[in-house]
Amino acid sequence: MSRDRKIFRIYFNSQGKSYELYAREVVQSELYGFVEIRQLLFGEKSSIVVDPSEESLKKEFGDVKSLLLPFQAISRIEQVEKEGPGKILPLVPTGQAGEAGVPPSGKPT
Repeated sequence: MSRDRKIFRIYFNSQGKSYELYAREVVQSELYGFVEIRQLLFGEKSSIVVDPSEESLKKEFGDVKSLLLPFQAISRIEQVEKEGPGKILPLVPTGQAGEAGVPPSGKPT
């Protein structure tokens, strides 16, 4: 995999929801305490099947050039081989079925 083709899966919590996004670039922000997510990826353009969760992500983040997330909102950042579908899930209270919407195995739910 070439350096410019890296893909990252980012899990974060915001406004009572757990998000799973894919992006090409994750860097420490110039703003103290924030991570900057750039070049968000949203599924295959040629896909015939429409995923409602993916469409919600496109609606919310489709025109975003750069997303700044506070460190404490991020559950995990993983470098992956290929992009998958992004997701928005309701937060699960701590102590129930894993930690706040992030699967313990690191695999998407």
